[in-house]
Amino acid sequence: GRDYALAFAARGASVVVNDLGVDTAGGGRSSAAADKVVQEIRAKGGKAVANYDSVEDGEKLIQTALDSFGRIGVILRDRSFPRTSDLDWDLIHRIHLRGSFMVTRAAWNHMRKQKFGRIIMTASAAGIYGNFGQANYSSAKLGLLGLANSLAVEGQKHNIHCNTIAPVAGSRLTETVMPPDLVASLKPEYVSPLVVWLCHEQCQENGGLFEVGAGWIAKLRWERTQGSIVRQKNKPMTPEAVRDQWDKICDFTNSVKPSNVQESMGFVINVLSRVEDGEAGANLTAAPTSAASESKMNPTVAMEHKMPPGVFTYDHVQCILYALGVGMSTKDPDHLRFLYEGHPDFSCLPTFGVIPAHLAVMGGELISIPGIDLDYTQVRKPPCYLKRLLCHLLCVPGKTYSGDELVCYNQFTVFVVGAGGFGGKRNSDKAKVRLFFYAALYRLSGDWNPLHIDPSFAAMGTFKVPILHGLCSFGFAARHVLKHYANNDPSRFKAIKVRFAKPVLPGQSLQTEMWKEGNRIHVQCKVKETGDVALSGAYVDLHPASEASPEVLHKGGGLQSELVFAEIGRRIKDLGSELVKKVNGVFSWEITKDGEKAAQWTIDLKNGSGSLHKGPYSGKVDLTFTVSDEDFMDVVTGKLMPQKAFFSGKLKAKGNIMLSQKLEVILKDHAKL
Repeated sequence: GRDYALAFAARGASVVVNDLGVDTAGGGRSSAAADKVVQEIRAKGGKAVANYDSVEDGEKLIQTALDSFGRIGVILRDRSFPRTSDLDWDLIHRIHLRGSFMVTRAAWNHMRKQKFGRIIMTASAAGIYGNFGQANYSSAKLGLLGLANSLAVEGQKHNIHCNTIAPVAGSRLTETVMPPDLVASLKPEYVSPLVVWLCHEQCQENGGLFEVGAGWIAKLRWERTQGSIVRQKNKPMTPEAVRDQWDKICDFTNSVKPSNVQESMGFVINVLSRVEDGEAGANLTAAPTSAASESKMNPTVAMEHKMPPGVFTYDHVQCILYALGVGMSTKDPDHLRFLYEGHPDFSCLPTFGVIPAHLAVMGGELISIPGIDLDYTQVRKPPCYLKRLLCHLLCVPGKTYSGDELVCYNQFTVFVVGAGGFGGKRNSDKAKVRLFFYAALYRLSGDWNPLHIDPSFAAMGTFKVPILHGLCSFGFAARHVLKHYANNDPSRFKAIKVRFAKPVLPGQSLQTEMWKEGNRIHVQCKVKETGDVALSGAYVDLHPASEASPEVLHKGGGLQSELVFAEIGRRIKDLGSELVKKVNGVFSWEITKDGEKAAQWTIDLKNGSGSLHKGPYSGKVDLTFTVSDEDFMDVVTGKLMPQKAFFSGKLKAKGNIMLSQKLEVILKDHAKL
């Protein structure tokens, strides 16, 4: 503990040194031990305070840190105790396990609020492997590992990481059981660097168990045999069956390494299915997913890999192909704006934004990610059936830019069916032979996976026929929402989130059910022929039809510019902080009609996260424009060049005219304006 404190202080940490000051037998009480370490740290220019409370009074210890330094960053529970043959069970568990619980609980909410925390639990080889005469000590130390593992799971989303170490080091408590030369060799400073690294903000290790000593560090994990099924369907399970399969039960050939409760339970689910299929006596290496394939999946390595950026080039042909692929038709006049490049309001469906990201995620780059070994017949957005759900979830984010402008953000969750050994039946009596028209058409947008067109390839993925692309049914749902709630106006579209629950066969009918709550449209899609829910937990967020509440400002009627400023207001709300960094200016617009002042607007891209003000503005303005409503519309829609408007006197500017060049960031996308 002393060496940890010195190591952290040397790296600039502020340290609370906690020690009861007992002797090696656990008796007495003194502040000398903690005070000495504090003095050492301060002598070297570091920051440290002492605390002498019992760890069972965890709140007092944590309060010392808050009072002295204002925050909590790291908790180290490292306290060795004498051999415990003369101590009762409760004392050891109170100090080791309950003490760690009390200190950590006292700090937990502080760590959550600041979204950072690092916790190190100190276990022991005695807890991992057991040791003669130390049942109470060993159980408490292994209990720390269970506590740490659960904290690692609960703390992950709050950036709180918890790891466990089992150190071997010489100290005043081991000098009576180790030779002097060994005690001298096993220096505490050979343990401290691991502790310091695990507590660093750049270290993403979480839920790990490490043995450390003498300059050597190793990570431990659980290992499990493939096991054997020892019961038969509709028959009692007997001890004789266990005896007869004992060699298989204990055979670590092709062992697996479950890393969480879900993977552990996966084997049990697999067994239930295998028993139903009459596979008693079989070990699980015969399951569709072997240990070899499981071991090729290394999520930790995969998450650390960053895919290189790619370039996606498209024109109106790809936009039209996509619209056709998700069901647009010339039979509906409203669809022409998405199908005919000559239409005055020709637009791309908003969900086309999945295409460039999907090509990167599901193309060759995904295959090349280290730690992932994919069978593309088992990669799909909808898991096949609930009994087959799932082995590995790959959550893949992607951002698509046009120049420096963020166009869309995608997040794909890829189900790799079978890679976790969940088992389950691989067929369905609900499959029907249908036409492949939409699957064949949609794949032209870039998803070339043969699963959606090649019957033999689909059969390898356990499907009787090729299935429709999940993102095709996704496009259908988004299209239905856009038509019924946004009058097919793509500028109203903000975001969509979908979970693919069941596969859809080409030729089946999709029925979209929608209900509105504010600007969020909740959605689910059913296969009409089977009643199965294909898309669940889905929603579409829409921009409000108008955020500026247009009003009559002039006896001649409303202003066209009202809707433009409404769109500008939406852009500021979505990208305000980013725009403030780029522009750093306040602009006032005086809109005239028939020679009279009709409206005044202020675009504040200097303060806070940006804002749009209507009416007089009390703050300081950097640049003021005066322009008629008609000329303003010509400028923002690209019909009139701003420079030409300025030199002809149609657009008047007063103030820092050079700032006008930065307005381009909010006046882009003329069609939307």
